[in-house]
Amino acid sequence: MESMYERCQKVMSGVSSRATTLGVTDSDGCWLMTEDGRKILDFASGVAVNNLGAKNPEVCDAIRSELDHMIHVGHNVVYYESYVRLAEKLVEQTGGDTKVYFSNSGAEANEGALKLAKYVTKRPGIIAFRNSFHGRTLATVSITGSSSAYRKYYEPLVPSIYWADYCDLYHHPESGQIVDGKPGYLRQFDEIFEKLIAPDMVAAIIVEPVQGEGGYIVPEKAFLQGLREICDRYGIMLIFDEIQTGIGRTGALYAYQRFGVKPDILTSAKALGGGVPLSAVIARKEIMDAWPAGAHGGTFGGNPLACAAGLKTLEIIERDHLSEHARRMGEYFLGRLKNLQRKYRQIGDVRGLGLMDAIELVSLDGKPDAELCQRVRKKALERNLLLLSCGSDHNVIRFIAPLIVTEKELDLCVSVLDEILGEEVRHG
Repeated sequence: MESMYERCQKVMSGVSSRATTLGVTDSDGCWLMTEDGRKILDFASGVAVNNLGAKNPEVCDAIRSELDHMIHVGHNVVYYESYVRLAEKLVEQTGGDTKVYFSNSGAEANEGALKLAKYVTKRPGIIAFRNSFHGRTLATVSITGSSSAYRKYYEPLVPSIYWADYCDLYHHPESGQIVDGKPGYLRQFDEIFEKLIAPDMVAAIIVEPVQGEGGYIVPEKAFLQGLREICDRYGIMLIFDEIQTGIGRTGALYAYQRFGVKPDILTSAKALGGGVPLSAVIARKEIMDAWPAGAHGGTFGGNPLACAAGLKTLEIIERDHLSEHARRMGEYFLGRLKNLQRKYRQIGDVRGLGLMDAIELVSLDGKPDAELCQRVRKKALERNLLLLSCGSDHNVIRFIAPLIVTEKELDLCVSVLDEILGEEVRHG
């Protein structure tokens, strides 16, 4: 019998890259069941979507209940309870001084955030960061700096995009040096404003509070604080792309709460809908109130089923203290990974926040080792552990365990890594 992978090759476009050839038939908690009878420990979580696992029973029940009322009615036509309640919940959980706009994907939310910032400020410029990832639409590809492959053959892109360096002290320790009272990762803006674009022409600075595809880079708190101060000084909108960091992933509902730096606009998606496509632009009331009817829109945003799933997801995370659990499990896991780092020189760095964690793999002379990363992922999957990679040099393994993960499951992951790296050392 042909596998799902073999069947797909005949009918599906190959434009979307795939991490594996697995065909999955069911799920349970942190585990996936495959068509060939395997049980896989899922540390990919559908790329940070399945924070409650791929089939949370309560989320499934919430979707079934909403099906008794409606599938789609259109948020630009009528109002409905799940839509209003989810917006109320998100406003409550982001300080009570915000308003919400729903769409379907992270890229849509980021595109909406850019449009909002441009509309309200009446300015053209956007500052983004190298090694960032914000989406695949033309506008979000224009502000994505992690791979030229995403931009190839699509130019010209959106104009007036300016690039800054992210706070990455592992790869660029010199950027943390203080000169004239400022570290290099903040001094760079003086040069940007002097030589490239005047600050009063910048609509927004968009940044991931923890850089995702760029390598799970956790910045210094002073970096985000400094961006907040720059934006306040020049009337620039600070946008946090919390597509991957949100919904409990970093040990708080949103990563900005871990850093104590609140953006003007934040974007949320991935885990927000509990596995159903849903995203949100969340911004201060006065900013949203300056965005008039008709300036933005969409047909499927805030779908009733997605909103019901999102409400139940937030309820479970709050009720079961899963953000706090993610923080505890993340600290435990990082400790275990650092023990591995002391054992294997091929682990150049261990980093993370909550359950957004990574190891950077290097050769014995300290250079990025993408081939080792690929071998470790392949061998892990052979041992029924699903991992994804990231990083601009393709040498970082990212661990995206569901927030419901246990110490036993984290220990199993570490055990598999220990076994694989031991083999690599013996055979290397």
